[in-house]
Amino acid sequence: MTKREEFGPTGAVVMEGEKATLVFRRRFAHSPAVVWKSLTDPSELSKWYMTKAVIVGGEGGTIDFVAGPSRLHVTGRILTWRPPTVFEHEWKVAPRPELKSGEDAIIRWELRQDGEGTILHLEHRLLNRETAIGFAPGTHAFMDRLEAQLDNLPLPNWQERYQQVASSYPPSWVSKMS
Repeated sequence: MTKREEFGPTGAVVMEGEKATLVFRRRFAHSPAVVWKSLTDPSELSKWYMTKAVIVGGEGGTIDFVAGPSRLHVTGRILTWRPPTVFEHEWKVAPRPELKSGEDAIIRWELRQDGEGTILHLEHRLLNRETAIGFAPGTHAFMDRLEAQLDNLPLPNWQERYQQVASSYPPSWVSKMS
């Protein structure tokens, strides 16, 4: 008998000099194709990710998002597009008051079949340290919303969920996931 991987909702913030990586792993009771659609279909993203999205799929394609409650304008090229297993793209944000230096990061969504479900491995790399610390509870809240959407349940309020999970990500919190 093989041991089934265990995943909790809390992600990790891994500091690397002035940059950081957010890492989240979640298991969903849905096929990779269903999860892929929630990650790449603009109508799906508008619900759980609270994002107005334009995606020109395929490697070398583009993303253009107006994302989340703060309405970040995120653009970038698609670096990897392998439906329904890998979606990796640049995550570029111009400077703005709450992100004084902007961001030039990469986000990678990997999906792996796990029985009748899917393991989602998310890495948001090359973030500024302060951004990563602030984004960790927000990403947690988005993952909870994704799970609810996949399960056809009411979506948790993002801001309320952020506040509920923020203490899991104190400012000095740094973890390495095994």
